[in-house]
Amino acid sequence: MAIFQITRDTSLSAAETWRRLTDWERHGDVVPLTRVRFRTPPPTHAGTVFVARSSLGPVGFDDVMEVVGWCPPDGAAPGRCRLEKRGTLMTGWAEIEVFPAADGSAVVWREDLRVRWLPALCDGVLSSVSRRVFGRAVDRLLATAPAAR
Repeated sequence: MAIFQITRDTSLSAAETWRRLTDWERHGDVVPLTRVRFRTPPPTHAGTVFVARSSLGPVGFDDVMEVVGWCPPDGAAPGRCRLEKRGTLMTGWAEIEVFPAADGSAVVWREDLRVRWLPALCDGVLSSVSRRVFGRAVDRLLATAPAAR
């Protein structure tokens, strides 16, 4: 299992940070070669299921995720979202926490990423690469406001 953590401070409010990080479709805009589709209707809540399809031409895989915990930030209370990865290739979990701060908000993204059939010997490399890829995605999500849909 490849466990990693990303932390970011931003001048955005906790509500705006939450909105940007949990706009699942936008993840497909900031992660190369990825498209997100839903299996359940919006809005997001515990029980929402979506799929991030990563592919290059005909070769790809589905990263199926279910929201199992959903508590947006409220005033001074932090927000927390927990996802369970339920794909045939990718498993594990992710937790996104958004904390209100005096000058904006803080993000803590923790993930336990498992790739079936990948030996544990590769966990260090997978964790390091994932931290960079997801860190870049978080930076992009926080840097640009979502377009009206």
